[in-house]
Amino acid sequence: MKIGAIVWGVKDIKKSVAFWSQALDYTTAYEPGEDFAMLIPKTGEGITLSFNRVTSDKARRHHMDIYSSSPKEDIERLLNLGATLAKWNYHEGEDYTVLKDPEGNPFCIIPGEE
Repeated sequence: MKIGAIVWGVKDIKKSVAFWSQALDYTTAYEPGEDFAMLIPKTGEGITLSFNRVTSDKARRHHMDIYSSSPKEDIERLLNLGATLAKWNYHEGEDYTVLKDPEGNPFCIIPGEE
C-alpha cells in the first residue's frame, strides 16, 4: 500500500490552489471545481494534494511535514507567498518550524532531503 493523495479541508479552493501550487511547485490535475481541486507535482513524481471545500471553523486536525534542503530560504519564500509563522512552544533542540497557510492550516518545514 502507499498514500495516493492527501486531502486537505479548506474554505477557499482557489486561494489554496494558488498558495500550494506555488509553495510546492505543483500544478492542477484538471480545472478546479467549486468544491474540489487536485494538485500534482509538475515533475510527475510525488504525492497528490487534493482540496475539499469545508464550511466548519472547527480544527481540521491535519498538517503536512515538508522536508527542505534549504529551510531558511524556503521559509522566507513561503512567508512571501502568504504563509505566517505559527505561535508554537518549541522544545530545546527541535529543528522544525511551524507555519500556517493563508487559511490558517498548520504545516512544518523540516530540514532534510526533498
